[in-house]
Amino acid sequence: MKVLFINRPKSDYVQNFTYTGLCKSIGAQNIIELPWNNRYHFNFRPYPKNIGMGAGNLWASITNRNEKYDLVLIASAHPETLKTYDEVFDSIPKDVPVVFIDAGDWPEIAGDLDRLGGKEIYNRLVKKRPFDLILKREYLKSENHPENVVPFPMSFDMNVLPKLPKEEKYDVGFWAVESHPIRSQVFKLLKGKFDCDENGTHGSQIMSKYKRKGAFYLQELSRCKVSLNFRGAGWDTLRYWEVFGLGGFMISQEPQIHIPEPFLDQEHLIHCKDDLSDLVDLCEYYLKRPELRKEIALKGHEHLKKHHTDLARANQLLKEVKNRKLI
Repeated sequence: MKVLFINRPKSDYVQNFTYTGLCKSIGAQNIIELPWNNRYHFNFRPYPKNIGMGAGNLWASITNRNEKYDLVLIASAHPETLKTYDEVFDSIPKDVPVVFIDAGDWPEIAGDLDRLGGKEIYNRLVKKRPFDLILKREYLKSENHPENVVPFPMSFDMNVLPKLPKEEKYDVGFWAVESHPIRSQVFKLLKGKFDCDENGTHGSQIMSKYKRKGAFYLQELSRCKVSLNFRGAGWDTLRYWEVFGLGGFMISQEPQIHIPEPFLDQEHLIHCKDDLSDLVDLCEYYLKRPELRKEIALKGHEHLKKHHTDLARANQLLKEVKNRKLI
């Protein structure tokens, strides 16, 4: 199988995890990038902007550009990506399926295009040819989308992990910007508690001024006895998958999106109440029980490796396409 991978040449987590997963599943030589993306061939950025970097086959990416393809994948819900799709629209054979990955923060289909300015081109293209399949990151549990829309949350590439320290250092960690009111509530609740003030778990954080960056961020996150996760602009957060990938213990708000093969409360992680009324008590309880933390963390880590790596997510995509007899 060959895939025409219409992408945005900038950092896009779901797009880039999908690329690395497809490289592992069908081989990088079978992915035709449009446009050619230097990020996939040269690893020159720190984590997380290096996700997908160096995963491609440089020679194949140059020589396979005019080859026929079996599937078109619009890998990013961004105006730039849709403009590229528009440029090649008329050349795509009618019998080749077109799949759209909507990995935006908004729950509506292509909702992010309302703020990014690409809804007009999206509507025009969909009117000319509806997508055969839409993979939706923010597929809310309360939502009933059309039959051709399926959940497609983030995943994780275990290859990005640096060498991790063995010893724990921090009690409760949540290093995040206040992109949703619940995060501000969490910081207010934790002020003066545990070692939060000392380790940087507080409000008014600015991403560009983070002291923990790149591989060092992942190493530091792995040293938290309790890692917290709360929704940001969308329910799906990279931190959710990072903690599982690192083998960490997590207390999280329950995500209100569909996650195929979901992580289970009390087995893979701990869910706190939406009003945060039990958050402090849960932190205290599990800080006193290191063996139980390790047991739950290990199960969460193994569940991610089985169901939620970049390879697993790419295979989910391919299985969905085949089950629908699109190819």
